[in-house]
Amino acid sequence: MRLAFLLTPQMLAASCLLPAEMWQAAAGTVNGRQRDQVTLEVVLLSADDRPVSTQAGVPLAPTMALDEAGPFDVVYLPALWRNPRPVLTRSQALVPWLRAQHAAGATIAAVGTGCCFLAEAGLLDGKAATTHWHYFERFARDYPEVRLKREFFITQAGRLYCAGSVNALADVTVHLIEQFYGRRVAGHVERNFSHEIRRPYDRYRYLEGDELQHADEVILEVQWRMQRDLAQPLRMPALALEFGLSPRTLDRRFREATGHPPLVWLQDQRIRVAKELLEATNLSLKEIAFRVGYQDQGHFARLFTRVMTVGPGEYRRTVRAKVFSLRAPSAATMPASREEHS
Repeated sequence: MRLAFLLTPQMLAASCLLPAEMWQAAAGTVNGRQRDQVTLEVVLLSADDRPVSTQAGVPLAPTMALDEAGPFDVVYLPALWRNPRPVLTRSQALVPWLRAQHAAGATIAAVGTGCCFLAEAGLLDGKAATTHWHYFERFARDYPEVRLKREFFITQAGRLYCAGSVNALADVTVHLIEQFYGRRVAGHVERNFSHEIRRPYDRYRYLEGDELQHADEVILEVQWRMQRDLAQPLRMPALALEFGLSPRTLDRRFREATGHPPLVWLQDQRIRVAKELLEATNLSLKEIAFRVGYQDQGHFARLFTRVMTVGPGEYRRTVRAKVFSLRAPSAATMPASREEHS
């Protein structure tokens, strides 16, 4: 497991140090609970390989040269204090590097005005994103191709995450820890770093291609319940009773709100999460099947193949084939560089 934290001048140190400490706590929790130990490598990088000054007045130094760093599983982009344009202009070396990391399969999480780096790289064109509320208008003017979601603290477009604040980035980090290390570990980290009751991640993030945008509040609660307990066996009569509905009423209202029967929608959610786990983790197919609610690996594989037309093993090999050959995209395939702003 390799994590990269990009350092820039005038960054908020907490946007680097907080998620780094959360990941270290997660790895420590895993190693304290199971015989097979995990290795977590945390790397600090900067555009010019030099230390940076932070808003807190605490300097941070890179631990590795940018061009020697290789591929990462997760990359974090920090929040910048005040106007980010000067930092973006001085840190243009990060733009092709981010494109290459994304092409190689990395998950990238940005916070606040650090989301501008993803936009500069063209990775958010046509996709949903958010940023710090104070920068909404400038962001919308500078990146008209990005679908800015002002009403959401978090957006997710595939492997690209944008958080509007450091607190929201902590919630993204808990979500990512769950993807890599499981719900029990993620819950343990969340309780230790944020003991107050938090709103569930799924309730205030915008997920590209999975909008819960309808007016039936009861069915929204049902959907959130299904997503939250994806690994648990769910029986529709018991679920209907839990929300004060008959099975027939649940089925009718669910179809009216989403266009799908509840079991079909649940299956789609399970396959979506399975795809994310196949892309981003080294979990076995048996473990992935269990995490998305299938006790029988063979049944999971047949269902996945029917939906995706390829089996889960072949899907993983296909999407991760280029992870081990990280190269900057050629000029022919790289999006045109954006005009620099003063």
